[in-house]
Order: sequence, then structure tokens, then C-alpha cells
Amino acid sequence: MKTVVGISLGASAQDFSFNTTFLGRRLGVHRVGTNGSVARAARLLKHWERRADVIGLGVIKDRYEAGAHRFIEKDSARLKALASKVPVSLGGQLGDILQEWAVRHAQAELGSYFNNARVLFFSGLKDYKLALSMSEYTDNLMFADPLLQLGVPKLLTSLDALQLYASGAHYVKDWSLPGVMASDTVRQWTRFLLRKAMHKASVIVASLIELDEFGLEELAGKTVITSTASEQRIAQFRDKGVHLVIDGSPVMKGRVLGPYLLDAMIAAATGKHPDAIAPDDYLEIITGEQLAPRIIYPNGFKRVNRFAFVIHPLSQEYFKKVKPIEVLSQVSPPVLMDTLEKILAYAPPFVYSRVGGIRSPTGVEAEGWLISVGGTPREIMQHSPEFTYRRLLDAAAMAKRLGAQIMGLGAFTKVVGDAGVSVARRSPLPITTGNSYSASGALWAAHDALLRMRLLPAPRGKERVRFKAMVVGATGAIGSVCARLMAKAAEEVYLVSPETAKLLALKESILQETPDAKLFLAARADRNIAAMDMIVTATSGAGKKVLDIMQVKPGCVITDVARPLDLPASEVAKRPDVLVIESGEIQLPGDVHMKNIGLPRGVVYACLAETIVLALEGRFENFTVGRAIEWAKVREIYQLGLKHGMKLAAISGVNGPFSDQDIERVRQRALAARNGAAPSSATRRGANRDSQRA
Repeated sequence: MKTVVGISLGASAQDFSFNTTFLGRRLGVHRVGTNGSVARAARLLKHWERRADVIGLGVIKDRYEAGAHRFIEKDSARLKALASKVPVSLGGQLGDILQEWAVRHAQAELGSYFNNARVLFFSGLKDYKLALSMSEYTDNLMFADPLLQLGVPKLLTSLDALQLYASGAHYVKDWSLPGVMASDTVRQWTRFLLRKAMHKASVIVASLIELDEFGLEELAGKTVITSTASEQRIAQFRDKGVHLVIDGSPVMKGRVLGPYLLDAMIAAATGKHPDAIAPDDYLEIITGEQLAPRIIYPNGFKRVNRFAFVIHPLSQEYFKKVKPIEVLSQVSPPVLMDTLEKILAYAPPFVYSRVGGIRSPTGVEAEGWLISVGGTPREIMQHSPEFTYRRLLDAAAMAKRLGAQIMGLGAFTKVVGDAGVSVARRSPLPITTGNSYSASGALWAAHDALLRMRLLPAPRGKERVRFKAMVVGATGAIGSVCARLMAKAAEEVYLVSPETAKLLALKESILQETPDAKLFLAARADRNIAAMDMIVTATSGAGKKVLDIMQVKPGCVITDVARPLDLPASEVAKRPDVLVIESGEIQLPGDVHMKNIGLPRGVVYACLAETIVLALEGRFENFTVGRAIEWAKVREIYQLGLKHGMKLAAISGVNGPFSDQDIERVRQRALAARNGAAPSSATRRGANRDSQRA
């Protein structure tokens, strides 16, 4: 039996010994910790060099490469040289292989886990190969080498900067003043900056010893990539709030084997000197022994994905919510506000709100940022599409720096130009307009409202509710999908758009999908509007009048999908016997917190909900872009929304959410209007209140 000894700078409380058969040879394996004492490690080396066949030394690797630069770690090399009578391995080459494999395994197993993650390396030089691998998934890399090696208050933020640092770092380190580097002021400042970087990062790459001095404040919610995390270490990470540990070190006989010890075992079993073991040998041994990296959740499964969503002011009223503009807006004459509106259209994007607390029933969480660009719909429409594209791309660059993995476009930013195609092609992040879920949410809300009004004949058996529907703006992005969905649910569907040729083509396309659909075409809404039970407006008309609400049938449900709304509050107030809803509002799962966006707490527009659903699902891809919305994606995003706990919010109108009493009051007015009877006193009081609110 050969004897293999691993000498670690780690805790002696984690020492172990076992006998095993490895690669066909019997080995006695011993792990000895020194509690961070290099002097004791040196004594143990001298003690074991006549008793062991191979020694593994768990210290900093003696040599490493960063780009074209090769480094010799003098202290490690000196310690290794103390044992001249026995082969000694530091496991550097094997450690690089195992750690890189662990990261690639996690990326595949967890599905795009590191996409645009903010990753902090305590030492980019020592983990250069891992940094190269990580750069395939994200550009958000930070390296603390200048901070920890030299006390320089600067982090490197790219591989190019790391290579430039590598070209001269060892020279600077040699002549740096030890007294300055060891001062309490420098150490405290270094730790402060390092903690600040850890707060920003979502992934931290460091050794276990380097992480010992940090606690819950720095490590809570983080992913840690490290080596040789024992059960005791995992317990410590649990107490510190770490949510994921990725470790390439395998487990044997219930013990975690560090690369230095595993490499020593390989050398003892094969009879090769550690320096003579080739990559092909490692590949054969790893696959033959079925060694595998570990993905560990110390506090149970948890995953947090990140998104960004672009918003913009829908009117000058928005400026009153933004400091310090709100003060100016309260005292400024209209002419000055018009000037301010034009100026802010050129303003750079900024973070309007952080969004958190979104938690899917699957356990996945999402966090993100609402990023505002300055143009109102009027300003957006007065400029060329390229003007808006540039601002959206600036927002995408900001979102990428923040760590977002997908970005959604809201309101008019998704209808400008080619409806997101150019932005998606040039953006550093995947883009979605949210139109698939907007279409789904529109019909979801409309159908629910129609049933709650209880004005249609009850269906018999498995029959569907029989109703007539109209889609105004049917050839638009959302309107065309609403038309396809209506064709499957309504008895008759009236498609309205001034684009007559597109209407004809849309009808042909719908009949191929739903041959028994009864479709009628019109260029104007007023032709058949009085007979409709449901109307969907999706024109993006920017304030233009698209229908005469006075012609609408009492009890009709109008679903206004357009942003800005096709029907302003002044129009809605004229018909208290008609239910006008702003469709597409979705209740997010979890305890959601973000700034006010004009909806109840935890409720968002469907376009934002689509971005969040994709984030929760880990689908970081261009999902809905362009004007042609795919029915398959509308159906898919609806199903994914249900999976992640999305619910139809309380139906909202121009004056806020409708209660059951509000809907019943509209129903009673509709019945009274249809019967030609005067409304009750309670109904009149409700109508007066609605008029005052409007």
C-alpha cells in the first residue's frame, strides 16, 4: 500500500484518513491541516518526506500563466523544494481543469446561469484560465488583483486590463513599500473597497481561506466558485447566506479531495511524477473514475435571474414624479414644460426603479431595473426611428452593466421603426417587446370581464359563451393576434383597420387556422359598433379618436390595449353603462417592490410581465420582436406565465381597479339602459362619483 499525504493550510479540525483502491492500487490517504501556518506546513513536509510516497501541498500554486505572461510564486516554490526526497504536487494543472469544468457543467446544467453575470475574481492572475472561460458567458468581470496585491484602490474590469496589469504587476510588487502595504489604513481601505465590489457581484471566485473573514453582509445571496468545500465549509456558507456553491473537487469515501491531494493520489497510483502527468492522463482518469463537479445549495434551491425594462413618460404629468423636475413642473408655465419635454427627449437613460421580491412557485426569483428614456410619445413620433434606437441601445448598455440578462421594451419604444428588430440586432442583450403577453393578457382580461358582467345568455353544456366581438386596429402587432384569438372564441368577429389590403390578407390567414370563423371586415369602427358585445382597441393612435363611445351598446366590454389609451377618461365618463378596461395588467408572484408605475402594488403591464416571465424561465433570447406576432409564442408565454404564478390582476379602468361592486353597478346601468328604465338612486350616486373621479 502506498501512502499519500495532503498538507493543507486549512483547518486541522477537518483532517481525515482512509484507505482505498484507486486506479487499481491500494492507497492510504491522509489529510493534515496547519490552520494557516506556513511554518507548520514546512515542518510537516520534512516529517513526511521519508514516510510518504507522494505529498500533496495545498498552498497557492507555484506557477501560473496569464495570457503570455508566466509567473513563479516564490514562496510556494520554496516550500515545495523543502521536500527533496519525495514527489510533491500542488495540483495546479488539475485544479484549473476541475474548476473550469465545474463552471461549464453549471452553465449547461442550470441553463445559461452565468449569462451576463457580474463576476468578481479575488485573483484574476491565478484564475486566468477560469476567467477566460467565464468571458464566454459574460463581459461583466471584475478582478481585485491590484487591490489585494498592491493596495491600489482600483479593480480591473476586463481581460485586456488584466493582461496589461500582468505585464508589470510582479515588478511593482517587488518594489512596493512593505510598511505602506501593511499599514492598518491601507488594509481597512482595501477591505472596504473589496466588500463594495462583493456587494455588486452576483458570483465570487475565491479560495476558502480568502472568504473566511467575510460574512452574511458580503456573501448573502451570492454564488461562490471555490475548491475543496467540505461539509463544515458548506455549513459556514449556509450561515453566511450563500445560495450556491460550485466546486470542482470530487468526493471520495465521503471526503472532499482538493486538487493537490487528488493529484498526489494519481501520481502514487500511476507511478508518474506529478510534473509528468499529461492532460490526456487527467481526461482518462476523470472519465474512467466518473469524477464529477458539485453544485451545492447550502440553504436549499434558489436562483435569481435578472432583467431590465425600458419605460418612458407617457405625458408631461410623468415629470412631476421625477426629482428634481417635480419642483420645476409645479411652477413652470405650459410653454416652459413644452421646452422641457423636448430637452428631456435627448437625456441619457437612467434607472427609475429597482424591482425585487418576484418569486415564482418553482422557487426561481427575478430582480431587475426599470430604465427610463426621456421621450414622450409626441417626441418619439417627431424624431426618426434611429433617434429612439440610439437611446434604447444606451439603455441596453446600462442594463448590461447592471447585470441584466434580458431587456424588454415598453410603451412606444416597442412600436417605433421596425418594432424592436433593429434594436435586438444591435443590442448586447436579448430583447423582447412583450407583445405576445400583451395580446394574451388583453383577451384574458376581456373574457373575464365579459363573464362577470353576466349579460350574455348562459351557454348550454360545453358550449362557449356566444358573443360578437370587434378588434379595432386589427392589422397591428397586438391587434392581429387579438383577432386570431377572438376568431377561436367569438361567434362573430369584426376586424377594423384603414389598411384594407392587410385586412384581406389577415382574414385569409385566420381562416387557414380557424376555418369555421365568421369574419367581417371594415375600414371604420362605426359601421357595426352598436351590435358588439366586446371591443378590443389596439391602434397605438397616440390620442386620435378611433371610435365613438356614444354608439356602443349598453353593457359592452371595451378592452383598451393601446398605450397611450385610445379612450381617455373624459370619453369613458360619458358611458357609465359600458365597462372600459385597460387590459394586460398582470399580478406578479411574490412580495414585489418597485416605484409607482401607475398600477396597484405588484401589478404590471403585460409587456413587462413577459420580460419577467422569460427571466424566471431562464429564456434569455429575442422572444417577441417585429410586428408579426406568432400565435405559438402567445400561447407559450401564457402557459409559462401560469407556470410561474402570473395571475390576471383586478380588472382596471381609467380610474383604477374595478371592484365587484363597480362591475355590478355598470351591469345594472346597462340593464336599465337596455330596458329604457331610469337607474336606481344608488346607481345614480355611483354614476355621479364616477363622473367626479373622471
